[in-house]
Amino acid sequence: MNAPSTWSLLVLTLPTENATARMRFWRALKAKGCAVLRDGIYLLPHAEERERMLRDLAIAIADSGGTAHLLRAPSIDATQEAEFRTLFDRSEDHAEFMRALKDARKTVSGQSAAELTKLLRRLRKDFEAIVAIDYFPGDASTRAEAAWQDFIGLVDTVLSPGEPHSAERPIRSLSVSDYQGRTWVTRQHMWVDRVASAWLIRRFIDRDARFIWLTSPSACPANALGFDFDGAAFTHVGERVTFEVLVASFGLEKDAALLRLGEMVHALDVGGAPVPEAIGFEAVMAGARKRVANDDQLLDEMGRVLDSLYTHFASAAKSRDAGKRS
Repeated sequence: MNAPSTWSLLVLTLPTENATARMRFWRALKAKGCAVLRDGIYLLPHAEERERMLRDLAIAIADSGGTAHLLRAPSIDATQEAEFRTLFDRSEDHAEFMRALKDARKTVSGQSAAELTKLLRRLRKDFEAIVAIDYFPGDASTRAEAAWQDFIGLVDTVLSPGEPHSAERPIRSLSVSDYQGRTWVTRQHMWVDRVASAWLIRRFIDRDARFIWLTSPSACPANALGFDFDGAAFTHVGERVTFEVLVASFGLEKDAALLRLGEMVHALDVGGAPVPEAIGFEAVMAGARKRVANDDQLLDEMGRVLDSLYTHFASAAKSRDAGKRS
C-alpha cells in the first residue's frame, strides 16, 4: 500500500473582467500538471518547489482581481489516496507520445541532419514535459522511456553513424607540448561535436595537426589519436561530450569563451540548457555539410564560424568581468 501523501490545494476564483489573465492562469495550472477536484479547486502532490509555484500563482491571481487560497492537507485514508493519485495518471499522455514516436520513425530516413535534429529537439521537449508532471510514474512511463531511448538511438544511427557511448573513466590532465604534429582521426561527414573538436585541436592544442576522416572507427591507424567514437583516445566521458573532454584534458577550462562554446556543442549534441547561438550554428553547419565536397573543406568553413563565435564569447566574457570590477 502507498504511504499517505501530503497535498497542496489551491482554491481560487479567477478574475471575471480579464479574459487574458484567466487564460494565462489556466495554462499555468495545466502546465504544472494540476488535477481538478472541482471547479476552482486544484491539487498537486506537495513539494516545496511546487508549493512555491502555487503561492506565486495565488499572489498573481489576487493582483489580477481574483481570489486564491493555498492549503496543505494529507490523504485521510487509503481510498482517498488512491482516488487522488488516479487524477495524476499520465498513461494516456505516455501512450500518445509513443504513437508520435511511431509516426516519427517512419520519416527518419528521408530527413536532413537539420530536420532530424529539429525533430529530436521537439520530441525531447514533449517527452520532458510529460515526465515533469508524472508525479507517480509507473509501467507506462517505463515503456515510454524505453521507446524514447530507442528513438534517440535510431536518429543517432542515421544522423551520425558510430556516435560514441559515454565512458565512465577519469579525465587525465595532459600537456599540449606532448601532442604536437600528431595525426588525429574521427568519423567522416562531421557533425557538431566532431567539427568543434577538430577546430579546438587545431586552434588550441596542435596547430600542426593532420586529420584523417574515417569511413569506420575500425579503420583507425594504430599510431593516430582518435576522437569522438567508441574506443577513441578522446570521446564522451560521463556527461561531457568530446569537445568538453578535450577542454578539460588540456587544461583549457579557465577560458570562459571555450566553456561557452562547450555549452553550445553539448546542447546540440546531446541536449541540455539552450544556448541562443546554437540554432544559428546548427543551421550554418547543416548548410555547409550540403554544400562542401569533403570534411577538410567543412573544417575550414566551420572553423571560421567557430573563430567568430569564440571571439564573440570572449568579448562578452571580458565585458562581464569589466562590469564586475567597476
